[in-house]
Amino acid sequence: MTPAIALTIGGSDSGGGAGIQADLKTFTALRVHGCSALTCVTAQNTTGVSRVDALPPAALAAQIEAVLSDLPVAALKTGMLLNAGLIEATAAALAPLQLPRLIDPVMVSRAGSVLLEPAAIEAYRLLLLPLAELLTPNLHEAQLLSGREIGTAVDVEAAAERLLDLGPAAVLIKGGGRPDLRGRDYLLQRGAPGRWLEHAAIDTPHTHGSGCTLGAAITAQRALGLPLLAAVGQAKVFVEGGLRQSLAIGAGQGPLCHWHPWE
Repeated sequence: MTPAIALTIGGSDSGGGAGIQADLKTFTALRVHGCSALTCVTAQNTTGVSRVDALPPAALAAQIEAVLSDLPVAALKTGMLLNAGLIEATAAALAPLQLPRLIDPVMVSRAGSVLLEPAAIEAYRLLLLPLAELLTPNLHEAQLLSGREIGTAVDVEAAAERLLDLGPAAVLIKGGGRPDLRGRDYLLQRGAPGRWLEHAAIDTPHTHGSGCTLGAAITAQRALGLPLLAAVGQAKVFVEGGLRQSLAIGAGQGPLCHWHPWE
């Protein structure tokens, strides 16, 4: 067997619900071999993040090089990068690659936890956004990157236009952070009209890791050869199924399920 291979570059979630752990579970569920390059180690569980330790940028670069020098990675994604040094190392490694690159700008969780040093926001704009085939911010992150307040669906569309001007080939703004936008994500691709992607709004408090999982599922589908729009659609189906069977574990917000039957 020679499976498709995908790479995730991001942080470790000790609770197993998000980050590298969620990405690798998603890759496996979608029958893609997952590789990883670790940026940070977090101490977290279902109730929140209590500590974050960043790896040296050289250690991150060495991991990426070790994977790419040996394995034919077909698509990759980034997640939590935390600081400018890690962003710079990631951008330097990604710039020469001719493959689908999903940039998930993990800056602020849906619950509002800050996961990026403020000084690193400009590095994201300048170095990573131009490398993205697809940028997948949540509403908090779209506000920070675009510099535009988002209160309505019209604001989402305007923020996506502004983000597209910063270099990515496409932007997917995830609407799950607002009750009036639940079940709706906005996709804007260069040279094409924007479109709202509708899906069922699943009534569950256990959504930890849903953004990471969506990005990983899109990456897996791109590694399998699906065009971007189809990959996004299939990924949304996978996440919806995971939310329907989300895991009520721990004292706080549990994660979605990654091993559900979804096709």
